[in-house]
Amino acid sequence: MSIQDNYKTLLEKSKRVIIYGTVSSLLGWDFETKMPPKGGKQRSVQFSTLATDMHKMIIDPEGGKLLNVIKEDENYSSLSKEQQRNIYLIKKEYDKATKLPTELVSEIAQLQILGVETWKKAKEAKDYSIFKPMLEKILDLQKKKAHYLDPNKDPYDVLIDTFEPKMDSVMITKLFDELKAGLVPLIKKIQAAEKQPDISLLRRSVPIELQEKLSDDLAKVVNYDLEKGRIDTTEHPFTTGYFDDVRITTHYYENEFDNSFFSVVHEAGHAIYEQNISQEYIYQPIGQMSSLGIHESQSRFIENIVCRSKNFWEYYFPRFNELTKGIFADIDLKAFIHAINMVKPSKIRVTADEVTYSIHVIIRFEIERDLISGKLTLDELPAAWNQKYKEYLNVDIQDDSEGVLQDTHWAGGAFGYFPTYALGNIYNAHMLHVLRNDLPNYDELVRTGNLKPIIEWMTEKVHRPSNLYDPADLMKRITGESVNPQYFIDYLNKKYAELYNF
Repeated sequence: MSIQDNYKTLLEKSKRVIIYGTVSSLLGWDFETKMPPKGGKQRSVQFSTLATDMHKMIIDPEGGKLLNVIKEDENYSSLSKEQQRNIYLIKKEYDKATKLPTELVSEIAQLQILGVETWKKAKEAKDYSIFKPMLEKILDLQKKKAHYLDPNKDPYDVLIDTFEPKMDSVMITKLFDELKAGLVPLIKKIQAAEKQPDISLLRRSVPIELQEKLSDDLAKVVNYDLEKGRIDTTEHPFTTGYFDDVRITTHYYENEFDNSFFSVVHEAGHAIYEQNISQEYIYQPIGQMSSLGIHESQSRFIENIVCRSKNFWEYYFPRFNELTKGIFADIDLKAFIHAINMVKPSKIRVTADEVTYSIHVIIRFEIERDLISGKLTLDELPAAWNQKYKEYLNVDIQDDSEGVLQDTHWAGGAFGYFPTYALGNIYNAHMLHVLRNDLPNYDELVRTGNLKPIIEWMTEKVHRPSNLYDPADLMKRITGESVNPQYFIDYLNKKYAELYNF
Protein backbone atom coordinates (compact mmCIF):
# COMPACT_ATOMS: atom_id res chain seq x y z
CA MET A 1 0.00 0.00 0.00
CA SER A 2 1.10 3.59 -0.66
CA ILE A 3 1.90 5.95 2.17
CA GLN A 4 -1.32 7.84 1.40
CA ASP A 5 -3.37 4.63 1.69
CA ASN A 6 -1.76 3.84 5.03
CA TYR A 7 -2.34 7.39 6.20
CA LYS A 8 -6.05 7.22 5.29
CA THR A 9 -6.42 3.93 7.17
CA LEU A 10 -4.72 5.43 10.23
CA LEU A 11 -6.91 8.53 10.08
CA GLU A 12 -10.07 6.37 9.96
CA LYS A 13 -8.97 4.65 13.15
CA SER A 14 -8.34 8.03 14.79
CA LYS A 15 -11.72 9.32 13.60
CA ARG A 16 -13.50 6.55 15.49
CA VAL A 17 -11.72 7.53 18.73
CA ILE A 18 -12.64 11.18 18.22
CA ILE A 19 -16.31 10.32 17.63
CA TYR A 20 -16.37 8.29 20.84
CA GLY A 21 -14.90 11.34 22.58
CA THR A 22 -17.72 13.57 21.30
CA VAL A 23 -20.27 11.06 22.59
CA SER A 24 -18.54 11.07 25.97
CA SER A 25 -18.65 14.88 26.10
CA LEU A 26 -22.40 14.84 25.40
CA LEU A 27 -22.89 12.38 28.26
CA GLY A 28 -20.90 14.80 30.43
CA TRP A 29 -23.15 17.68 29.37
CA ASP A 30 -26.24 15.63 30.20
CA PHE A 31 -24.74 14.64 33.56
CA GLU A 32 -24.42 18.31 34.53
CA THR A 33 -27.71 19.60 33.06
CA LYS A 34 -30.49 17.03 32.60
CA MET A 35 -29.62 13.75 34.30
CA PRO A 36 -31.93 12.56 37.12
CA PRO A 37 -30.41 12.91 40.62
CA LYS A 38 -30.07 9.16 41.10
CA GLY A 39 -28.50 8.42 37.72
CA GLY A 40 -24.88 8.96 38.74
CA LYS A 41 -23.92 5.35 39.38
CA GLN A 42 -25.28 4.23 36.03
CA ARG A 43 -23.59 7.14 34.27
CA SER A 44 -20.24 6.25 35.86
CA VAL A 45 -20.50 2.79 34.27
CA GLN A 46 -21.28 4.37 30.91
CA PHE A 47 -18.28 6.67 31.19
CA SER A 48 -16.04 3.83 32.28
CA THR A 49 -17.16 1.63 29.38
CA LEU A 50 -16.62 4.37 26.82
CA ALA A 51 -13.20 5.25 28.24
CA THR A 52 -12.17 1.57 28.21
CA ASP A 53 -13.28 1.09 24.61
CA MET A 54 -11.55 4.31 23.50
CA HIS A 55 -8.36 3.20 25.21
CA LYS A 56 -8.48 -0.18 23.45
CA MET A 57 -8.99 1.56 20.11
CA ILE A 58 -6.03 3.88 20.70
CA ILE A 59 -3.65 1.05 21.69
CA ASP A 60 -4.77 -1.27 18.87
CA PRO A 61 -1.52 -2.97 17.70
CA GLU A 62 -2.63 -2.50 14.10
CA GLY A 63 -2.50 1.26 14.65
CA GLY A 64 0.98 0.95 16.10
CA LYS A 65 2.15 -1.00 13.06
CA LEU A 66 0.66 1.60 10.72
CA LEU A 67 2.45 4.38 12.57
CA ASN A 68 5.79 2.60 12.21
CA VAL A 69 5.22 1.84 8.52
CA ILE A 70 4.30 5.47 7.79
CA LYS A 71 7.17 6.95 9.83
CA GLU A 72 9.71 4.66 8.11
CA ASP A 73 8.35 5.15 4.60
CA GLU A 74 10.88 6.73 2.24
CA ASN A 75 8.11 9.04 1.00
CA TYR A 76 7.29 10.40 4.45
CA SER A 77 8.48 13.89 3.50
CA SER A 78 5.88 13.94 0.71
CA LEU A 79 3.13 14.22 3.31
CA SER A 80 1.71 17.68 3.92
CA LYS A 81 2.37 19.67 7.09
CA GLU A 82 -1.17 18.84 8.25
CA GLN A 83 -0.72 15.13 7.61
CA GLN A 84 2.60 15.03 9.45
CA ARG A 85 1.08 16.87 12.40
CA ASN A 86 -1.80 14.36 12.52
CA ILE A 87 0.69 11.52 12.61
CA TYR A 88 2.67 13.24 15.37
CA LEU A 89 -0.48 13.73 17.47
CA ILE A 90 -1.75 10.17 16.90
CA LYS A 91 1.66 8.76 17.85
CA LYS A 92 1.84 10.96 20.94
CA GLU A 93 -1.56 9.66 22.07
CA TYR A 94 -0.63 6.08 21.17
CA ASP A 95 2.64 6.24 23.11
CA LYS A 96 0.83 7.61 26.16
CA ALA A 97 -2.07 5.17 25.99
CA THR A 98 0.09 2.08 25.58
CA LYS A 99 1.78 2.95 28.87
CA LEU A 100 -1.51 3.00 30.79
CA PRO A 101 -3.21 -0.20 31.99
CA THR A 102 -6.79 -0.42 30.70
CA GLU A 103 -7.99 -1.09 34.25
CA LEU A 104 -6.50 2.22 35.42
CA VAL A 105 -8.15 4.13 32.57
CA SER A 106 -11.49 2.55 33.43
CA GLU A 107 -11.15 3.30 37.15
CA ILE A 108 -10.21 6.94 36.52
CA ALA A 109 -13.23 7.41 34.22
CA GLN A 110 -15.59 5.87 36.76
CA LEU A 111 -14.28 8.04 39.57
CA GLN A 112 -14.80 11.18 37.45
CA ILE A 113 -18.54 10.79 37.95
CA LEU A 114 -18.52 9.42 41.48
CA GLY A 115 -16.01 12.09 42.50
CA VAL A 116 -18.17 14.93 41.23
CA GLU A 117 -21.26 13.47 42.92
CA THR A 118 -19.42 13.19 46.24
CA TRP A 119 -18.03 16.72 45.82
CA LYS A 120 -21.53 18.10 45.27
CA LYS A 121 -22.76 16.51 48.51
CA ALA A 122 -19.73 17.77 50.44
CA LYS A 123 -20.10 21.27 49.04
CA GLU A 124 -23.76 21.42 49.94
CA ALA A 125 -22.93 20.24 53.45
CA LYS A 126 -19.93 22.62 53.60
CA ASP A 127 -17.90 19.68 54.88
CA TYR A 128 -14.54 18.73 53.34
CA SER A 129 -14.39 15.53 55.42
CA ILE A 130 -17.17 14.05 53.23
CA PHE A 131 -15.04 14.56 50.12
CA LYS A 132 -11.60 13.78 51.50
CA PRO A 133 -11.70 9.94 51.18
CA MET A 134 -12.81 10.26 47.54
CA LEU A 135 -10.18 12.92 46.84
CA GLU A 136 -7.55 10.59 48.25
CA LYS A 137 -8.52 7.92 45.71
CA ILE A 138 -8.60 10.44 42.86
CA LEU A 139 -5.20 11.90 43.73
CA ASP A 140 -3.69 8.44 44.08
CA LEU A 141 -4.95 7.45 40.63
CA GLN A 142 -3.60 10.64 39.05
CA LYS A 143 -0.18 10.00 40.58
CA LYS A 144 -0.27 6.43 39.27
CA LYS A 145 -1.24 7.71 35.84
CA ALA A 146 1.68 10.16 35.83
CA HIS A 147 4.09 7.44 36.94
CA TYR A 148 3.00 5.09 34.16
CA LEU A 149 3.34 7.85 31.57
CA ASP A 150 6.83 8.89 32.63
CA PRO A 151 8.37 7.46 35.83
CA ASN A 152 11.45 9.68 35.42
CA LYS A 153 9.59 12.97 35.25
CA ASP A 154 7.99 15.14 37.93
CA PRO A 155 4.43 13.72 38.08
CA TYR A 156 2.91 17.20 38.17
CA ASP A 157 4.75 18.11 34.96
CA VAL A 158 3.34 14.98 33.33
CA LEU A 159 -0.19 16.00 34.31
CA ILE A 160 0.31 19.62 33.18
CA ASP A 161 1.40 18.41 29.74
CA THR A 162 -2.01 16.77 29.19
CA PHE A 163 -3.62 20.23 29.33
CA GLU A 164 -0.79 22.53 28.18
CA PRO A 165 1.62 20.58 25.96
CA LYS A 166 5.34 21.12 26.52
CA MET A 167 4.73 23.35 29.54
CA ASP A 168 6.00 22.38 32.99
CA SER A 169 5.82 23.63 36.58
CA VAL A 170 9.21 25.38 36.43
CA MET A 171 8.15 27.42 33.39
CA ILE A 172 4.75 28.18 34.92
CA THR A 173 6.29 29.16 38.26
CA LYS A 174 8.52 31.66 36.46
CA LEU A 175 5.58 33.17 34.52
CA PHE A 176 3.36 33.28 37.61
CA ASP A 177 6.07 34.88 39.76
CA GLU A 178 6.35 37.64 37.15
CA LEU A 179 2.58 37.91 37.07
CA LYS A 180 2.34 38.18 40.86
CA ALA A 181 5.05 40.82 40.90
CA GLY A 182 2.95 42.94 38.55
CA LEU A 183 -0.46 42.24 40.07
CA VAL A 184 0.26 42.80 43.77
CA PRO A 185 1.26 46.49 43.47
CA LEU A 186 -1.61 47.12 41.04
CA ILE A 187 -4.14 45.67 43.48
CA LYS A 188 -2.72 47.90 46.24
CA LYS A 189 -3.01 50.99 44.01
CA ILE A 190 -6.61 50.16 43.21
CA GLN A 191 -7.50 49.58 46.85
CA ALA A 192 -5.87 52.89 47.83
CA ALA A 193 -7.60 54.88 45.08
CA GLU A 194 -10.15 57.49 46.21
CA LYS A 195 -12.39 56.80 43.24
CA GLN A 196 -14.17 53.54 44.05
CA PRO A 197 -17.18 52.05 42.21
CA ASP A 198 -20.67 51.66 43.63
CA ILE A 199 -21.42 47.95 43.16
CA SER A 200 -24.95 48.40 44.52
CA LEU A 201 -25.86 49.88 41.12
CA LEU A 202 -25.79 46.37 39.71
CA ARG A 203 -27.82 44.72 42.46
CA ARG A 204 -31.22 45.25 40.96
CA SER A 205 -33.73 42.53 40.34
CA VAL A 206 -33.63 41.27 36.75
CA PRO A 207 -36.19 38.50 36.12
CA ILE A 208 -34.67 35.28 34.84
CA GLU A 209 -36.68 35.43 31.61
CA LEU A 210 -35.08 38.80 30.80
CA GLN A 211 -31.63 37.41 31.57
CA GLU A 212 -32.32 34.52 29.19
CA LYS A 213 -33.17 37.02 26.43
CA LEU A 214 -29.95 38.86 27.23
CA SER A 215 -28.03 35.60 26.84
CA ASP A 216 -29.50 34.95 23.41
CA ASP A 217 -28.74 38.51 22.34
CA LEU A 218 -25.16 38.32 23.59
CA ALA A 219 -24.65 35.16 21.58
CA LYS A 220 -25.53 37.11 18.42
CA VAL A 221 -23.36 40.08 19.34
CA VAL A 222 -20.22 38.02 19.95
CA ASN A 223 -20.86 35.73 16.95
CA TYR A 224 -21.73 32.52 18.83
CA ASP A 225 -23.94 30.58 16.41
CA LEU A 226 -26.94 29.18 18.30
CA GLU A 227 -27.91 27.16 15.21
CA LYS A 228 -24.88 25.09 16.20
CA GLY A 229 -25.21 25.55 19.95
CA ARG A 230 -27.48 26.11 22.93
CA ILE A 231 -27.47 27.78 26.34
CA ASP A 232 -28.55 25.80 29.42
CA THR A 233 -28.22 26.21 33.18
CA THR A 234 -25.96 24.35 35.56
CA GLU A 235 -24.20 24.89 38.89
CA HIS A 236 -20.78 25.43 37.30
CA PRO A 237 -20.81 27.10 33.83
CA PHE A 238 -18.90 25.23 31.11
CA THR A 239 -18.61 24.67 27.36
CA THR A 240 -18.63 21.34 25.59
CA GLY A 241 -19.05 20.15 22.05
CA TYR A 242 -17.46 19.78 18.66
CA PHE A 243 -17.73 21.76 15.41
CA ASP A 244 -21.49 21.92 14.66
CA ASP A 245 -22.75 21.11 18.16
CA VAL A 246 -21.08 23.30 20.78
CA ARG A 247 -23.09 23.92 23.96
CA ILE A 248 -22.60 26.37 26.80
CA THR A 249 -24.14 26.67 30.26
CA THR A 250 -24.65 29.48 32.75
CA HIS A 251 -26.23 30.11 36.14
CA TYR A 252 -28.87 32.80 36.70
CA TYR A 253 -29.26 34.86 39.88
CA GLU A 254 -32.13 37.35 39.90
CA ASN A 255 -30.23 40.03 41.84
CA GLU A 256 -26.86 39.45 40.16
CA PHE A 257 -27.46 39.76 36.42
CA ASP A 258 -23.71 40.30 35.86
CA ASN A 259 -22.98 36.77 37.07
CA SER A 260 -24.79 35.15 34.15
CA PHE A 261 -24.01 38.00 31.73
CA PHE A 262 -20.26 37.52 31.95
CA SER A 263 -20.39 33.74 32.26
CA VAL A 264 -22.35 33.65 28.98
CA VAL A 265 -19.84 35.78 27.07
CA HIS A 266 -16.98 33.84 28.67
CA GLU A 267 -18.38 30.47 27.60
CA ALA A 268 -19.34 31.89 24.22
CA GLY A 269 -15.67 32.75 23.72
CA HIS A 270 -14.87 29.08 24.24
CA ALA A 271 -17.67 28.04 21.90
CA ILE A 272 -16.58 30.41 19.11
CA TYR A 273 -13.16 28.74 19.11
CA GLU A 274 -14.73 25.30 18.63
CA GLN A 275 -17.21 26.48 16.00
CA ASN A 276 -14.57 28.26 13.91
CA ILE A 277 -12.01 25.46 13.62
CA SER A 278 -11.52 24.70 9.92
CA GLN A 279 -14.24 22.31 8.73
CA GLU A 280 -11.68 20.40 6.66
CA TYR A 281 -10.08 19.28 9.95
CA ILE A 282 -13.21 17.61 11.37
CA TYR A 283 -12.54 14.17 12.93
CA GLN A 284 -8.78 14.75 12.72
CA PRO A 285 -6.40 15.31 15.65
CA ILE A 286 -5.45 18.71 14.19
CA GLY A 287 -9.15 19.68 14.40
CA GLN A 288 -8.95 20.00 18.18
CA MET A 289 -7.74 22.79 20.48
CA SER A 290 -4.07 23.64 20.73
CA SER A 291 -4.32 23.68 24.53
CA LEU A 292 -6.62 24.66 27.36
CA GLY A 293 -4.56 27.81 27.91
CA ILE A 294 -5.17 28.90 24.32
CA HIS A 295 -8.84 28.00 24.77
CA GLU A 296 -9.01 30.14 27.90
CA SER A 297 -7.39 33.02 26.07
CA GLN A 298 -10.39 33.10 23.76
CA SER A 299 -13.03 33.01 26.49
CA ARG A 300 -11.40 35.67 28.61
CA PHE A 301 -10.69 37.83 25.58
CA ILE A 302 -14.42 38.01 24.81
CA GLU A 303 -15.45 38.30 28.46
CA ASN A 304 -12.95 40.85 29.74
CA ILE A 305 -11.02 42.56 26.98
CA VAL A 306 -14.12 43.08 24.84
CA CYS A 307 -17.28 42.86 26.96
CA ARG A 308 -16.02 44.68 30.06
CA SER A 309 -14.51 47.50 28.03
CA LYS A 310 -15.72 51.09 27.93
CA ASN A 311 -15.98 50.91 24.15
CA PHE A 312 -18.26 47.88 24.22
CA TRP A 313 -20.67 49.44 26.69
CA GLU A 314 -20.90 52.67 24.75
CA TYR A 315 -22.40 50.47 22.04
CA TYR A 316 -24.31 47.94 24.14
CA PHE A 317 -25.77 50.01 27.00
CA PRO A 318 -28.86 51.25 25.05
CA ARG A 319 -29.52 47.73 23.80
CA PHE A 320 -29.01 46.37 27.31
CA ASN A 321 -31.52 48.84 28.75
CA GLU A 322 -34.07 47.92 26.11
CA LEU A 323 -33.70 44.20 26.81
CA THR A 324 -33.90 44.70 30.59
CA LYS A 325 -36.91 47.03 30.19
CA GLY A 326 -35.16 50.10 31.58
CA ILE A 327 -34.18 48.62 34.96
CA PHE A 328 -30.77 50.32 34.74
CA ALA A 329 -31.72 53.26 32.52
CA ASP A 330 -31.24 55.86 35.28
CA ILE A 331 -27.61 54.86 35.91
CA ASP A 332 -24.75 56.95 34.53
CA LEU A 333 -22.82 54.93 31.94
CA LYS A 334 -19.39 55.71 33.45
CA ALA A 335 -20.57 54.61 36.91
CA PHE A 336 -22.01 51.42 35.39
CA ILE A 337 -18.75 50.61 33.57
CA HIS A 338 -16.75 51.22 36.74
CA ALA A 339 -19.07 48.93 38.70
CA ILE A 340 -18.78 45.98 36.27
CA ASN A 341 -14.99 46.38 36.47
CA MET A 342 -14.82 46.62 40.25
CA VAL A 343 -11.66 45.15 41.72
CA LYS A 344 -12.11 43.60 45.14
CA PRO A 345 -10.24 40.60 46.56
CA SER A 346 -12.79 37.86 47.07
CA LYS A 347 -13.16 34.21 48.03
CA ILE A 348 -14.63 32.76 44.83
CA ARG A 349 -12.61 32.26 41.65
CA VAL A 350 -15.45 32.13 39.11
CA THR A 351 -16.82 35.53 40.18
CA ALA A 352 -13.42 37.16 40.71
CA ASP A 353 -12.60 40.40 38.92
CA GLU A 354 -10.18 40.64 36.03
CA VAL A 355 -7.25 41.79 38.16
CA THR A 356 -7.42 39.41 41.11
CA TYR A 357 -8.56 36.37 39.11
CA SER A 358 -5.05 35.19 38.31
CA ILE A 359 -4.17 35.21 42.04
CA HIS A 360 -6.95 32.66 42.60
CA VAL A 361 -5.36 30.49 39.92
CA ILE A 362 -1.84 30.89 41.30
CA ILE A 363 -3.08 29.72 44.71
CA ARG A 364 -4.50 26.56 43.15
CA PHE A 365 -1.37 25.95 41.12
CA GLU A 366 0.85 26.17 44.19
CA ILE A 367 -1.44 23.86 46.18
CA GLU A 368 -1.61 21.28 43.37
CA ARG A 369 2.14 21.33 42.98
CA ASP A 370 2.62 20.72 46.70
CA LEU A 371 -0.07 18.03 46.87
CA ILE A 372 1.42 16.04 44.00
CA SER A 373 4.95 16.33 45.41
CA GLY A 374 3.79 15.25 48.88
CA LYS A 375 4.87 18.53 50.45
CA LEU A 376 1.23 19.09 51.43
CA THR A 377 -1.10 16.39 52.76
CA LEU A 378 -4.85 16.10 52.22
CA ASP A 379 -5.36 16.62 55.96
CA GLU A 380 -3.53 19.96 55.68
CA LEU A 381 -5.31 21.01 52.47
CA PRO A 382 -8.18 23.15 53.86
CA ALA A 383 -5.91 25.04 56.24
CA ALA A 384 -3.33 25.61 53.50
CA TRP A 385 -6.06 26.91 51.20
CA ASN A 386 -7.41 29.29 53.83
CA GLN A 387 -3.92 30.51 54.75
CA LYS A 388 -3.01 31.33 51.15
CA TYR A 389 -6.27 33.26 50.67
CA LYS A 390 -5.47 35.29 53.75
CA GLU A 391 -1.88 35.88 52.68
CA TYR A 392 -2.45 36.62 48.98
CA LEU A 393 -5.90 38.27 48.96
CA ASN A 394 -6.45 39.17 52.62
CA VAL A 395 -9.83 37.44 52.77
CA ASP A 396 -11.10 35.06 55.44
CA ILE A 397 -12.63 31.76 54.35
CA GLN A 398 -15.64 30.93 56.52
CA ASP A 399 -16.42 27.37 55.43
CA ASP A 400 -15.27 24.62 53.07
CA SER A 401 -17.89 25.37 50.38
CA GLU A 402 -16.33 28.79 49.74
CA GLY A 403 -12.88 27.37 50.36
CA VAL A 404 -11.34 24.13 49.23
CA LEU A 405 -14.66 22.77 47.87
CA GLN A 406 -15.55 25.68 45.60
CA ASP A 407 -14.23 24.10 42.35
CA THR A 408 -15.20 20.84 40.69
CA HIS A 409 -11.87 20.21 38.91
CA TRP A 410 -10.15 17.98 41.46
CA ALA A 411 -13.34 15.94 41.84
CA GLY A 412 -13.07 15.15 38.14
CA GLY A 413 -9.37 14.32 38.43
CA ALA A 414 -8.23 17.43 36.50
CA PHE A 415 -4.93 18.05 38.30
CA GLY A 416 -2.78 20.31 36.12
CA TYR A 417 -5.78 22.09 34.62
CA PHE A 418 -5.86 25.20 36.85
CA PRO A 419 -2.67 26.88 35.54
CA THR A 420 -4.25 27.15 32.08
CA TYR A 421 -6.71 29.77 33.34
CA ALA A 422 -4.01 32.32 34.14
CA LEU A 423 -1.97 31.33 31.09
CA GLY A 424 -5.06 32.30 29.05
CA ASN A 425 -4.87 35.82 30.50
CA ILE A 426 -1.20 36.06 29.57
CA TYR A 427 -1.85 34.80 26.05
CA ASN A 428 -4.85 37.00 25.23
CA ALA A 429 -3.21 40.29 26.25
CA HIS A 430 -0.23 39.43 24.08
CA MET A 431 -2.62 38.68 21.21
CA LEU A 432 -4.39 42.00 21.80
CA HIS A 433 -1.10 43.85 21.36
CA VAL A 434 -0.66 42.31 17.89
CA LEU A 435 -4.35 42.60 17.00
CA ARG A 436 -4.30 46.36 17.63
CA ASN A 437 -1.40 46.72 15.21
CA ASP A 438 -3.17 44.64 12.57
CA LEU A 439 -6.54 46.39 13.10
CA PRO A 440 -5.80 50.05 13.87
CA ASN A 441 -9.57 50.70 14.05
CA TYR A 442 -10.00 48.08 16.80
CA ASP A 443 -11.50 50.56 19.31
CA GLU A 444 -14.00 51.86 16.78
CA LEU A 445 -15.03 48.31 15.84
CA VAL A 446 -15.84 47.52 19.47
CA ARG A 447 -17.52 50.90 19.99
CA THR A 448 -19.91 50.22 17.09
CA GLY A 449 -20.53 46.59 18.02
CA ASN A 450 -18.87 45.37 14.83
CA LEU A 451 -16.98 42.46 16.36
CA LYS A 452 -16.88 40.38 13.18
CA PRO A 453 -13.46 41.63 11.95
CA ILE A 454 -12.02 40.96 15.41
CA ILE A 455 -13.47 37.44 15.50
CA GLU A 456 -12.19 36.87 11.97
CA TRP A 457 -8.69 37.90 13.07
CA MET A 458 -8.87 35.41 15.95
CA THR A 459 -10.24 32.78 13.60
CA GLU A 460 -7.35 33.21 11.19
CA LYS A 461 -4.66 33.34 13.89
CA VAL A 462 -6.04 30.96 16.53
CA HIS A 463 -9.23 29.07 15.65
CA ARG A 464 -8.47 27.66 12.20
CA PRO A 465 -4.89 26.55 13.00
CA SER A 466 -6.36 24.72 16.03
CA ASN A 467 -3.90 21.92 16.88
CA LEU A 468 -1.40 22.46 14.09
CA TYR A 469 0.95 23.92 16.70
CA ASP A 470 1.73 23.48 20.38
CA PRO A 471 0.70 26.55 22.43
CA ALA A 472 4.14 28.16 22.79
CA ASP A 473 4.79 27.70 19.06
CA LEU A 474 1.36 29.09 18.17
CA MET A 475 1.97 32.16 20.33
CA LYS A 476 5.34 32.74 18.68
CA ARG A 477 3.71 32.54 15.23
CA ILE A 478 1.08 35.07 16.27
CA THR A 479 3.25 37.50 18.23
CA GLY A 480 6.80 36.87 17.03
CA GLU A 481 7.89 36.54 20.67
CA SER A 482 8.04 34.04 23.49
CA VAL A 483 5.21 34.07 26.01
CA ASN A 484 5.46 37.29 28.04
CA PRO A 485 3.24 38.22 31.04
CA GLN A 486 4.21 41.89 30.80
CA TYR A 487 1.61 42.57 28.09
CA PHE A 488 -1.16 41.49 30.45
CA ILE A 489 0.26 43.57 33.30
CA ASP A 490 0.56 46.63 31.03
CA TYR A 491 -2.98 46.14 29.73
CA LEU A 492 -4.38 45.99 33.28
CA ASN A 493 -2.39 49.00 34.49
CA LYS A 494 -3.60 51.17 31.62
CA LYS A 495 -7.24 50.11 31.90
CA TYR A 496 -7.55 50.36 35.68
CA ALA A 497 -5.55 53.58 36.02
CA GLU A 498 -8.26 55.17 33.87
CA LEU A 499 -11.10 53.55 35.79
CA TYR A 500 -9.72 54.32 39.27
CA ASN A 501 -8.06 57.62 38.39
CA PHE A 502 -4.51 56.99 39.67
